[in-house]
Amino acid sequence: MNKHLTLLLAAPFGLMASLVAAPKPERPNIVLIMLDDLGYSDLGCYGGEIRTPNIDQLAQNGVRFTQMYNCARCCPSRASLLTGQYPHQAGINGMGVNLNMNSATVAEVLKANGYHTGMTGKWHLSTTKALPDEKEHLRWLAHQSDHGPFSPLQNYPCNRGFEEHWGNIWGVVNFFDPFSLVHNEEPIREVPKDFYMTDFITQKSMDLLDSYKNDSKPFFLYVAHTAPHWPLHARPEDIAKYRDTYKDGWEVLRKSRYKRMVQMGLIDSTVYKLPENSSGKKWADCDQKEYESACMAVHAAMVDRVDQGVGQLIKKLKENGQFENTVIFILSDNGASYERGYPPGFDRPGFTRDSRPIEYNAPNPGSETTWDYIGNAWANAANTPFRFWKKESYEGGTATPFIVHWPKGLKAKSNSYNRGVAHVIDFLPTCLDLAGAKYPTEINGGKTTPPSGKSLLTMLSGKSKTTHDTLYWEHEGGRAIRVGDWKMSSLPDKSWELFNLATDHTEMNDLSALNPERVGQMNKAWESWASKMGVKIRNQKK
Repeated sequence: MNKHLTLLLAAPFGLMASLVAAPKPERPNIVLIMLDDLGYSDLGCYGGEIRTPNIDQLAQNGVRFTQMYNCARCCPSRASLLTGQYPHQAGINGMGVNLNMNSATVAEVLKANGYHTGMTGKWHLSTTKALPDEKEHLRWLAHQSDHGPFSPLQNYPCNRGFEEHWGNIWGVVNFFDPFSLVHNEEPIREVPKDFYMTDFITQKSMDLLDSYKNDSKPFFLYVAHTAPHWPLHARPEDIAKYRDTYKDGWEVLRKSRYKRMVQMGLIDSTVYKLPENSSGKKWADCDQKEYESACMAVHAAMVDRVDQGVGQLIKKLKENGQFENTVIFILSDNGASYERGYPPGFDRPGFTRDSRPIEYNAPNPGSETTWDYIGNAWANAANTPFRFWKKESYEGGTATPFIVHWPKGLKAKSNSYNRGVAHVIDFLPTCLDLAGAKYPTEINGGKTTPPSGKSLLTMLSGKSKTTHDTLYWEHEGGRAIRVGDWKMSSLPDKSWELFNLATDHTEMNDLSALNPERVGQMNKAWESWASKMGVKIRNQKK
């Protein structure tokens, strides 16, 4: 017998116990589910009429945040989520640009600390450029020609910390035959006849979960859905569920969602009063009611399909014995999209692979040969009770539903609301806290900038009510700053509006004229932050 083992066995019990290291707590798995252009109130558990029983169940057994923020647009939010930095720090100072190589992603850090890392779905954090020849570019979008990598390979997900990635590099897809679809660095040139992007993301996520089930290493899985981002593409059986749901229009929808939100205790009607629809449009004046209700029906069908996939992931986690110690986060990258009317070009194809023309603003949305959008009136209804929509730094653009579920480790009371203030920059620090990992001083050969976010675990355990006293926003001229309960918001090239969110969380009553000193102080703080971020300060009104 080994003499060291003999001595250990012969040692008194107390000595032996002191020589044996205490077992380390088991580190949790982490699943991050991101929806694309989801409205604040689309989910059933946030007041919506869309059927989302699987996500609702996670909310009922977990925690719902009422004041979680994103960055108002797809790629800025994704950059902040993955790096813990404001988007400008991470290199995302516009659309279609590269994530900084020295902004460490959560996947890079967790992989270096013993985690498996997988991703499915939308990346949208690499330089994307149109071809010089417009006709050839449209052929490329339709899979009729090949022009090499879709963006610089060094910034593909598989080279930013993800061991496996199945998904799209660009930000927009034809859900039935997506452009820029890859497996790691390899383009996926053909898809099955019955392909649908949301189902593909779900299936590849389940495949990754299966690959982890017999491994002692924990895993981080990023499920980055492309739904319900335009184009409005959905399976016919899902659209049929909502065929008559929206026939009464966006004003009725906004009021009914608001009523449910108040009844479920998500919002207080005295603090969250309901503004008029920010589009200024009236359903009574709409001369395309059938078309408009059909657009919203497809949007709902797309969310419904995501929820079906979440149900499949939950089932798989349970089958694999992974469910109890997996932290599941669910959120949206911004508010619902106001966009409508874009013509073919850049990331929008003009025809299919087999040369069938795609009809924009088609009267019957949903199929591959249509390309439709919900528009600003429905978008504002989807963002009930807030004003505005995606891109703007008002609450309608920046507020996100946020659900946390963790059977084994969640200290907060299940089916509860966390009313503290938090931001997507807090996600990376939270993951590092869960994994017992430290942020690196160097990554990819360069020095890192420490994250601006803070761990959410103290909020989830009830030890703190917020992660930040001050938060900042800027995107394409839209801007905001929140200091405590005071928030200033501005549309591009417009004056600041000042709101006290403690009494007016839907930003209805502009108090700037009554508080010029506060406006000046907050503007100075915002400009100081913008200068540090490298934001080009436009000639905006104060």
